[in-house]
Amino acid sequence: MQTSFLKYLSLRLITAALSVVGGVALLLSLTLLIPGSPAGVLLGSRATPELIAALNAQMGLDLPLPQRLLNFFVDLAQGNLGTDILTNRPVLDAILEALPNTLALAVSSMVLAIAIGIPLGAVGAFRPGGKVDQVIAFFSIGFISAPSFVVAIFVLLLFAVRLSWFPVLGLGTGFLDQLWHLVLPAASLAILWIGYIARLLRSSLLEVLGEPYIRTMRAYGVPERVVLLKYALKPACIPTLAVLGMGVGELLGGAVFTEVIFNRPGLGSLIYQSISTRNYPVVQGGIFVIVLLFVVTNLLVDLSYAWIDPRGRERTHLQGERAA
Repeated sequence: MQTSFLKYLSLRLITAALSVVGGVALLLSLTLLIPGSPAGVLLGSRATPELIAALNAQMGLDLPLPQRLLNFFVDLAQGNLGTDILTNRPVLDAILEALPNTLALAVSSMVLAIAIGIPLGAVGAFRPGGKVDQVIAFFSIGFISAPSFVVAIFVLLLFAVRLSWFPVLGLGTGFLDQLWHLVLPAASLAILWIGYIARLLRSSLLEVLGEPYIRTMRAYGVPERVVLLKYALKPACIPTLAVLGMGVGELLGGAVFTEVIFNRPGLGSLIYQSISTRNYPVVQGGIFVIVLLFVVTNLLVDLSYAWIDPRGRERTHLQGERAA
């Protein structure tokens, strides 16, 4: 079984690598088709076509799209993400400077979604069909339907501008001030996933509560709260792991708009500003990091789900035998 798991792991690693290459190539192809060029930005509006063409040739922007993508992956294999054409600093330095802020936003949003979504789902499953369950279902569906950038604008206008409960924009200075600045962006990103986790856990928990061993415990007079919290909640939370990998990718995507709306320095803001100035090396490096984080997170969640759940281990064993 261990050999089969290792073969399955090798197959998943190959699939993850191909996903990174395919995702980066697709996204970069879309960004490179945007009208305009870095040469036009650097030289200004008075630059002659000859100067623009010469600078494009110097930066390799006159090459066909497949050749530019190939050059990017060749440089990437050598650990080189390129040079920022505006500041002449390594792209990797700019990304490492912005990435912690984006990760802090994504992680805090996911923690907040889990901390609120799981109790809501458990309360809804405790008395299914009741008034509390109906209220939770109403708000959960509303949370799922609300785009994160719309929620971000709403909470910014209400809680920061109108009520002045939270800071309006920026990152803050000092640890406590940065946490206070993080509340609204994290909440606006977490709302969608609160609804997802609540509905998923409720459905999974109701399924677990229908298992024979749960009915046996009830027949022996075990209190309902003990059955729910001690014996049913843990196995019901396992399917939520499968959603968390996708959640990180969604949060990273939503962070682009959230960081722009709240004027937070991060990877999303960096990519947005670089697209505006046609700073393609920074765009390429930022997209690569986001795709890599998304694929790696999904891979880890997939393997964790297969390892924690005995049924997942059996599926993994069978998939390993097929891969062999």
